Amino acid sequence: IFSKNIICLGQIAPRSQILKAHELVHTGEKPYHCSHCGKCFKQLRNLKGHERIHTGEKPYHCSQCGKCFNHSGNLKDHERIHTGEKPYHWEKPYHCSQCGKCFKRLGSLKRHGLVHTGEKPYHCSQCGKCFSRSGILKAHELLHTGEKPYHCSQCGRSFYHKNRSLKKHETIHTGEKPYHCSQCGKWNLKRHGLVHTGEKPYHCSQCGKCFSRSGHLKKHERIHTVEKPFYCSQCGKRFSQSGHLKNHERVHTGEKPYHCSQCGKCFSQSGDLKNHERRHTGEKPYHCSRCGKCFTLSGDLKKHERIHTGEKPYHCSRCGKCFTQSGDLKIHERIHTGEKPYHCSRCGKCFTQSGDLKIHERIHTGEKPYHCSHCGKGFNRLGTLKQHERIHTGEKPYHCSQCGKCFTQSGDLKKHERKHTREKPYHCSQCGKCFNRLKRHERMHTGEKPYHCSQCGKGFNDLGSLKRHERMHTGEKPYHCSQCGKCFAWAWNLKQHERIHTGEKPYQCSQCGKFLVSARYLKQHERIHTGEKPYHCSQCGKCFAGAGDLKKHERIHTGEKPYHCSHCGKCFNQLGALKQHERIHTGEKPAPSVASVLTS
Repeated sequence: IFSKNIICLGQIAPRSQILKAHELVHTGEKPYHCSHCGKCFKQLRNLKGHERIHTGEKPYHCSQCGKCFNHSGNLKDHERIHTGEKPYHWEKPYHCSQCGKCFKRLGSLKRHGLVHTGEKPYHCSQCGKCFSRSGILKAHELLHTGEKPYHCSQCGRSFYHKNRSLKKHETIHTGEKPYHCSQCGKWNLKRHGLVHTGEKPYHCSQCGKCFSRSGHLKKHERIHTVEKPFYCSQCGKRFSQSGHLKNHERVHTGEKPYHCSQCGKCFSQSGDLKNHERRHTGEKPYHCSRCGKCFTLSGDLKKHERIHTGEKPYHCSRCGKCFTQSGDLKIHERIHTGEKPYHCSRCGKCFTQSGDLKIHERIHTGEKPYHCSHCGKGFNRLGTLKQHERIHTGEKPYHCSQCGKCFTQSGDLKKHERKHTREKPYHCSQCGKCFNRLKRHERMHTGEKPYHCSQCGKGFNDLGSLKRHERMHTGEKPYHCSQCGKCFAWAWNLKQHERIHTGEKPYQCSQCGKFLVSARYLKQHERIHTGEKPYHCSQCGKCFAGAGDLKKHERIHTGEKPYHCSHCGKCFNQLGALKQHERIHTGEKPAPSVASVLTS
């Protein structure tokens, strides 16, 4: 059988050597060992070809461009670039019976046959993934070991793959672009050619989506398989794409390799840099097809389009509420979980949203970045500025559907509507009483008075009470009667006063039928019938029906006399006593009492 001689290294080998070489196929013996890495070979010529990887020797030179190769076969393939010659059909004697494709070697045909059968005989011992070729398995195993055995001789960079990664990288240093597109001159010829033809030869077997590159198909298939082969060595997080892993690793290293040429700001991802650069250029490449509004980011356009479509794709798993943005859903879910991840470094108060924390911090810093264009007053919230500006413009955009009354704030309208519905949605956990506003009531139980007067230090349980109190110091009376011109410090005083002119007494006692000018007077009057005295003196325990009566009484214990005579400086603990005293200076006689009129 082995009658023919073969030429080996320029010499004719006898039959005995051919037989010995053949017998190694059956025995599996590999007698030739590489002194550098220990790899074994069946034939001496294979060992010599392999050693050139370590020595870097490239003895085969192209006569036209001078490029060097370590194998003669590689030189022949390269020379066809210059000659345009295509290999003869007889050079590929092995044909696939299913698709007719031809191959030079029988082994190549066998490997190709696995494409049709789907067989993947090579298994990864670590993750169990299967491969049709042993070489692909070896390359895959490097992902687990982290080994990058192929190094660039010029810059020292390491790679997992020689042909796919290292050789492609080396063209950066050499500047070589051997394959040119006949239409536009661009290189990366095979892959680029699909741009002109529009061909997408790679199909997803699960959803049918088509791709122009096999790599893109592989990435896409991981959506269906949920495979994440790339993992972070520091935190263990897994990714479906190597690029996503690289971006993630910069979180640990803090590397920001992308720099803005205009302001010098650095970014960890090239996409973030591109988005940032549009701030300088003002470019807004994404347009809404409905209203024409432009956006710098595609994500912002998608969010905006949901305004037109009404789509709310994000659903709360607890209550079913829907949202147009994932961020809004996350914030909403904190209502159910009670999570408040944003903490104030000054006072420790916690917030569900970062924006609420920023607004709160302005209380400590005193920052008021929003200024009224009419009067120059500053505010720490944009919403508060807008509400304030309505004082100047007189705008009241919120209308009650039942009585037509208008309001400057939506919150005031909601409170007003509860008068019609008589809804009291907030329940006190301590006394069970229901309210339109709960927080102010709860402070009666806790005794909390968070609002303090800057002049006298007095505390109040709500902001409105503090503002009304401050008018005692400033003497401000912003509410004017349109009929007599009299001024008042508080709006409810003006309303009560106006009823003197109109004679209106809208509040009627249900027990005796008496009419009163205000709800406050009605409550005080009803205590005559019920005998209720809810206001207690903390020093002697005496009870009173009205808060004003308690305050007058407490001055007996404290000795406080807040009412001063402008003529002589004498002090009094009650306003009535001051007025009676002032008649001594003015000579004014008091009006006759009802009793004296009846007896006269």
